[in-house]
Amino acid sequence: MDKILIVDDENDIAELISDILEDEGYETDIANDGNTAILKVKEEDFDLILLDVMMPDINGTEVCATIRNLTSSPIIFVTAKTNLTSKLVGFEVGADDYITKPFINEELVARVKAHLRRDKRILGNKKGNTIEIGEIKLNKESFEVFKNGEAVMLSTKEFELLRYLMENAGIVLSKDQIYQSVWKNNYGDIGTVAVNIKSLRNKLDKDEKYIKTIWGMGYKFVKVQE
Repeated sequence: MDKILIVDDENDIAELISDILEDEGYETDIANDGNTAILKVKEEDFDLILLDVMMPDINGTEVCATIRNLTSSPIIFVTAKTNLTSKLVGFEVGADDYITKPFINEELVARVKAHLRRDKRILGNKKGNTIEIGEIKLNKESFEVFKNGEAVMLSTKEFELLRYLMENAGIVLSKDQIYQSVWKNNYGDIGTVAVNIKSLRNKLDKDEKYIKTIWGMGYKFVKVQE
């Protein structure tokens, strides 16, 4: 049974989310502040984390940055913040997705299920091989990425995006192709492709040697440095 950590300082909301997910057969745990959430992630394994952004002691962005170093499980922000800057910061520190309050119960469940399915496909892939292009090496089996031999921590979504780009190196991919292949659902905005590309570049490719923007068409991961 998948176990989900719900982090929200408003206990009524946390309990509501818990009831919704437990009705779907998931096991849940609740943390009402950031410090408790960090402690729980250190002590227990969770398959997915739902994280509020606006909390009084440590905000969700800080919590996400901390626990991303402790787990590769999907992290979904549940927040009233909808501006692009907040999303960019969230993806930069390791979030995989956003759900905006007030949310529709069915959408919450659908997103949770989608992320858990994708996470299992990645972690359960035992064919495991590596893709190595230039300075960047991606291991499909161990879910690890290295640049010049140094490990780079990516969120689940960033890893899937990088893998898709590297598997199709040399091919120009439209935003729609990328969105349909990596996100595989209708929940969200195609603009999230650009947000995650930006985050990947910040972590792996600040000089844009590998991830090229093909204006008017999409993106291409080059086979060799151009």
